Formats: sequence, structure tokens, C-alpha cells
Amino acid sequence: MPELPDVTVYVEALQQRIVGQCLEHVILPSPFLLRTAVPPIQTVQGKRVTEVRRIGKRVAIGLETQLWLVFHLMIAGRLHWFARGAVISKRVALARLEFTSGILTLTEAGTKRRASLHLIQGEEQLALQDPGGIDIMQSSLAQFGDRLRSENHTLKRALTDPKLFSGIGNAYSDEILHAARLSPVMLTSRIEDEAVARLYAATQEQMQLWTQRLRQDAAGEFPEKVTAFRADMAVHGRFRLPCPVCRTPVQRIRYADNETNYCARCQTGGRLLADRALSRLLKQDWPKTVEAFDRES
Repeated sequence: MPELPDVTVYVEALQQRIVGQCLEHVILPSPFLLRTAVPPIQTVQGKRVTEVRRIGKRVAIGLETQLWLVFHLMIAGRLHWFARGAVISKRVALARLEFTSGILTLTEAGTKRRASLHLIQGEEQLALQDPGGIDIMQSSLAQFGDRLRSENHTLKRALTDPKLFSGIGNAYSDEILHAARLSPVMLTSRIEDEAVARLYAATQEQMQLWTQRLRQDAAGEFPEKVTAFRADMAVHGRFRLPCPVCRTPVQRIRYADNETNYCARCQTGGRLLADRALSRLLKQDWPKTVEAFDRES
């Protein structure tokens, strides 16, 4: 799922291309994408774009008369930009927005249709699209700590809760926790002040680092390589590959459609966290420490 760095770069690319431009046509081949009926989608045609914002993990395109097109890309949704007159497959695009400056499309990999588009009017209705998480880049250490401890969750769950923090998901939470040298399953009720400060610093550092890297990767072009798995990540998506700090094989916890990646030596004092699939299968044979895992690998 595109997270704060990815969505920020999307927003910046769109600001350069569509602000001040007219939205001439909207074509929605997928009947599942649009989740609102009022105002009707045809009302945006002929309107000029006034701004583009990030709202959590959503991209919001503001138009004249306070209309807003709000895209939530979910896991597999991606945005693409084409020059006017480009030939675009009608079978691939779930949405096609034709501006005077070019064409914006939305695609979604796989067969599950999770991405969504809402058309709403006014700032009050737009605010309802925000889950309420604080912007880590604009928050103080005290605000971060208060929000982190407001509910008793694991650090992983707290960081990825959109009601607590804005724009952090599965991928970058792994990177943040590795940089902070903290276990993903530590409870927020047990975290000490020094660790909160370390986590706060790591969160800001990783968000800035990855936003800048994605800007550099795009090099002024529209970002097309938006992915949750990058070769220069420290732990996310790198199961069994060496940790860049200590060279210990990266571990994982799998659940539903996601997984948490971590370094046992850097983050959990060498203790392996129970993986629902493997630890249940292996039972007594499941290694408890990274040293035991190394011997059996």
C-alpha cells in the first residue's frame, strides 16, 4: 500500500501537472470504484483544479466549487500519467481523468477491487475522509508520545493505526522499528520514555529519508515504481537476507495478507518471535533464539 513517502511524491507530481488545469472528462470503466452518488461524477467535468493534498494515505484533488476527488489506492492501486492523445488500454484503467495538460489513470493489480474514489463537496465533508492520525512530520515528541500511549497496542499496530498516526503502513513501520531498535510486539503500555524518543526520531528520520529517495528516483518524472518492497530497505520484505547492521538473517511474522519483518539481534535481544504459520507447524522444534535459527538454517 502506498504510504506517506509514496503518496507525498504522487501529490507533488500531480501538483506540478494539474493545478490550474481543467478537468475535461472523467471516464470510470469500473462500476466498483466510485463509492459516492452525490454529487454526480459529471459535475467535475469542466472544473479547474485548485490544489492537490495528501490525506493520510489518500490523494485528494481539489476543484472549483469546493469539489474533491479523493482516491484511496489501498494495497494494489497505482496512479499513472500520460501525455494527451496517448493510447491507453481501456481494460486496464479503472479510472481515466483527462486534463488539459494530460491524462491521469488509476490501475489496480489483481482481481480484488479495493481501491476507491469518493466525490465530495466542501471542507467539512473532506475532513471526514481523514481517519484522524497525527502528521508525524508536524508533531512534537510530546504529541507523539501521548498518541502512542493513548491505547495499549503493540508498537507495530500503533504505528500502522491510521487513527493514531497519518500515512504509516506495513512497510515503513518495519523500517522505523528497525531504525529505533525496538521489537514490533512491544506493548505501548510498557515502553519507556527513552524508547519513545528513539521511536519518534526514527519515524521522522525514515519518513524524510524515504520521501527524499523516492523524489530522487522519480527525477522529475511521474512516479511509476511505487512499491512496498525496495532493495535498499533494511528489513521489510527481506526475510532470511542479512540485516544491514549486524548481518543476522531478517525474520518475519506472517498474518493474513501481511507480514512483519525484523532483525532479532538488533530489535528483540536475539529472541525469535512466534510466527503463526511456522511456529505452530514446528511446535517444539521452533527455534527460540536467532543462534538456534542460524544452526538450523
